Amino acid sequence: MDITTRSVFMVGGTSGIGLELARRFRAAGSTVVVGGRRTDVLAQLAEEGLSIVEIDVTDPDSVTRARDEVLRAHPDLDTVVTMSGTGLPEDLRDPAHFAAAETTIAVNVLGTIRVIDAFTPHLLERGSGTIITVSSGIGFLPFPVMPTYGASKAAVHAYSEALRAQLAGTGVEVAELVPPAVATRVGGSNPHALALDAYGAEVMDLLAQDPTPHEILVQAVLMHRWAERDGTYDELVAQRSQALAMLPGRSQG
Repeated sequence: MDITTRSVFMVGGTSGIGLELARRFRAAGSTVVVGGRRTDVLAQLAEEGLSIVEIDVTDPDSVTRARDEVLRAHPDLDTVVTMSGTGLPEDLRDPAHFAAAETTIAVNVLGTIRVIDAFTPHLLERGSGTIITVSSGIGFLPFPVMPTYGASKAAVHAYSEALRAQLAGTGVEVAELVPPAVATRVGGSNPHALALDAYGAEVMDLLAQDPTPHEILVQAVLMHRWAERDGTYDELVAQRSQALAMLPGRSQG
C-alpha cells in the first residue's frame, strides 16, 4: 500500500503499537484519526496534533457514534486498523480466571468484529480500502500464562482469513498484523521484547510493499508463526510453560 496517501482510523491507538503506527502513518503523509477510550490520553494526543475520536469497542453504541464521527470528517477513509486489545495472566486452576477471559474475548474478538462490521459497508461502497486486523505470535505459539489472550488472537487470525476470502474481488484488502513481544504495556515484561521504534519501522516497510502482504510478519515473529512447520513447536511451548511459575501459588518443578 501507499503509506503516504492513506486516510487511517487507528482504533485503540492511544498507546503502544497503535500509537507508534499512527505517528508513523502521519509522518509518512497520511491522514490519521486515533480512537480510544481514555479521554485524558486522547486530549494529550490532540495537543500533539493528532485527530482523535472516543471509542469503546465493547460498546456497540460507542462504535456506531465513532464511525459516524470519523466518516463525517473523513468521507474518504480507506484504512481501518483494529488495534484495541488486552491481555491478562490467568490461572486455569482457579475458576476466578473467567472474568479475565470474558474481558479478553469482549475486547480482542468481539471488539474486532464490531469495528470491522461498522466500517465494511463504507469500504465496500467506495470499492477500495484496507482492513488491518491485529493478531499475535501468541496466537500461533501459545504462552500458557495468557491462555485466553492466545485463544483470542488465534480467533482473530481465523476471522481475518475468512474476511479476506469473503471480500475477495471487492477492492477491499485484509492485512493481518502479527506482532511478537514488543516493549509495550502488554509485552514489556519480556526481556526479549522488540523495541517499539524498531518494530514500527519494520512494520511500515512491510505495509509499504505492493501488494500489501496478507500477514505482516517481522523477523522476530517468524519463529512463532512457523513453529509447527519447523518442528520446534513442542520445545518452544515447553520453554514458555516455565513462566507458569510466576502465577501465585505456583513454583517450578
